[in-house]
Amino acid sequence: MRSGELLALTLNDVNFEAKTISITKSYARVNCKDIISPPKTSKSRRVITAPNFLLDILQDYTSRLFDYEPSDRLFEYSKHFLQNEMSRGCKKSGVKKIRVHDIRHSHASLLIELGFSPLLISERLGHENVETTLETYAHLYPDKHGEVSSKLNELFSPKTNPKTQIYPGISE
Repeated sequence: MRSGELLALTLNDVNFEAKTISITKSYARVNCKDIISPPKTSKSRRVITAPNFLLDILQDYTSRLFDYEPSDRLFEYSKHFLQNEMSRGCKKSGVKKIRVHDIRHSHASLLIELGFSPLLISERLGHENVETTLETYAHLYPDKHGEVSSKLNELFSPKTNPKTQIYPGISE
């Protein structure tokens, strides 16, 4: 999710049984005032599945909050605070400085590497259309072309699949 979407999350947005997180709002600080508004686009309003490890972390985190109501923001921080913490952590660890938003890009890149479709990734990221996803991450797809050939060869090879013979009488 975008950092504003993360910072607007409440416990009411998390469904531990269904293992989902509803993204319905965004947070920003404008002129020293906290503003909760609708997400960036209509497609940004979405429900995403959450892995068990993340839900476990959220349950542990919320169990430690004092005087917390499920409609309160889970993370009472600003985008500026997140960026400062990211910079501080990168500097301390010696890792090249990255932006908070780069974590979102890393998530999308991982999903591509795991073989998920651009449409699913687009929906998960809340992109207005799949073209946005493809334009942003197109450079991660080129090495898949050889994989297509290999899979087709595997599928139609008489050695691996004796029942498959494209042209009768011709074998390898």
